[in-house]
Amino acid sequence: MNIYPFKFEPIYKHRIWGGRKLEEFFRKKLPPDEKIGESWELADLPHDRSVIADGTLAGLTMAEAIRQYPKEITGDEDFCGPFPLLIKLLDAQDILSVQVHPDPETCKRTGRGDPKTECWYIIEAEPDAVIYKGLKPGVTKKTFAEGIKQGTVDQMLLKVPVSVGQCHFLPAGTPHSIGAGLLIAEVQTPSDTTYRVFDWNRVDDSGKSRDLHIEEALESIHFDASKDNLSVETVGRLVDCPYFKLDKGHQAKGCELLFKGGRMRVLMVLSGSGRICDAQDEAVDFVSGDTFLIPASYDGAVTFDVETQYLTITV
Repeated sequence: MNIYPFKFEPIYKHRIWGGRKLEEFFRKKLPPDEKIGESWELADLPHDRSVIADGTLAGLTMAEAIRQYPKEITGDEDFCGPFPLLIKLLDAQDILSVQVHPDPETCKRTGRGDPKTECWYIIEAEPDAVIYKGLKPGVTKKTFAEGIKQGTVDQMLLKVPVSVGQCHFLPAGTPHSIGAGLLIAEVQTPSDTTYRVFDWNRVDDSGKSRDLHIEEALESIHFDASKDNLSVETVGRLVDCPYFKLDKGHQAKGCELLFKGGRMRVLMVLSGSGRICDAQDEAVDFVSGDTFLIPASYDGAVTFDVETQYLTITV
């Protein structure tokens, strides 16, 4: 069996803060008349499993393909899943809620949720765009809880101006929010556990405010964390954490990127276009916004039609 690089059908998510930027910027075929905030490019969660879009395995979920060919795809004959990454594109036309995700220790202690560490790569940013990540010095669990009651949580967070090309690392336990006017590539561990603590007094299309998860959030936040752990990188190795490694690449027109077998990777194309060829010279075209799972057994080349920027992720 010739195991080739897989492209997947996107899973689109309606969000109150979303828009149509993924259609405009990446020419995604979004559902009409919906605010789409997230495109899940690669997922293996119980209710959201990526489906292979092309080739001989088209129509299988990623999990099904791995069960058939575990060593060829992951490099591990005994791999039993789930896939260790969740890859998204985010369109934040409005500000997101202030939220936090738990770490493994918190999940064990409380018996709730799945741990989540993530990073954000800034693809496009409107002038004066910001994110919120981490707490200002001196904020304690007690003062933060009081801020929730008074509606002043935003005043306790570090407000960070952002620009295109930055990558912001957010380990589990970090309170955060994405500001308006941002297009982001998000790489994270496979969890959808999100605890909201503040939603800017916003209501949804039906006039209802969204649920908050105050008790869970207070249990999850690392109040003693240092802002030194919230790195910002722009070139080369962007993230190196226990869960994944993220690297930024850049290739000129006509250049090649060689993949040698042995390790499974994910390739996210940020800009440009080209094709991925395998040992049998079968080619899959790609454009900006495409995400591929590169199997561990893949031995081939990526060629670039134009200047291209991309991210590679390994676990």
